Formats: sequence, C-alpha cells, structure tokens
Amino acid sequence: MTAMSAPPAIGEYGPYPERLRRQFEGVIWRFRTGGQWREMPQEFGAWSTVHNRFRQWRDAGVFEALLEGAIAEAAKRGEVDLSLVSVDSTTVRAHHAAAGMHLDPDTLADLEKAAEEAEKARQKGEA
Repeated sequence: MTAMSAPPAIGEYGPYPERLRRQFEGVIWRFRTGGQWREMPQEFGAWSTVHNRFRQWRDAGVFEALLEGAIAEAAKRGEVDLSLVSVDSTTVRAHHAAAGMHLDPDTLADLEKAAEEAEKARQKGEA
C-alpha cells in the first residue's frame, strides 16, 4: 500500500514545485516552534536556502497578503473576534515606518464592520 501525497498546489503559473512547498513549510516550522534557522530539520532543505526564500517572500509582501486575505475572508463570514486582540504598548513597539500602513478600502471596510458587530455582540452580553 502506498502513502498518498498531497495534491500539488496550483498557482497562477501552474503547480508549485514540491521544493517551494517544503520551503514554505520550513518557514512555518521556524515560526511555529520558535527554533533557530540553523536548527531547521533537513526535510525542509538547507536552512540557509529556506531563510533566503523567507526573506524574498517577506520583501515581496507575500505574508502580508496572506494575512490580509485570511482576515478579509473571516470578516466576510463574521468569524473575526476582535475581543481576542490585545496589544500592550509597554512591550510592543512599532517601527516609525508603521505609521503609514495602507489597507485596501474593501479590507478596511470589512474589518470596521466586523469590529462594529463584535462591539454590538459584546454590549448585548453585558445587558
């Protein structure tokens, strides 16, 4: 009996090579475990190659696009729970360039609508 492998991911230009999938999973491993790049298991490829790919994706805005897309989809389904968001400014500092963040108007509208709905739901719970 043979093990079934996951189907290839289909991108704009066709199936993603298995190598890219492993590298992406290596990046996820790094941030899920909190381990050092040099501690990365060999199954993801050479740690330096995965780190370089991460830097390319970071610089290209891939992770921001993934996060914004996930938030927008969750907001459309009403699954954004902003009560779980807690940022303490005494321990979290934003880079001075963070003041000029730009969001797609539709994404911003979805997030504002989700925040309003969450606030209404919270107020109903207190009444």
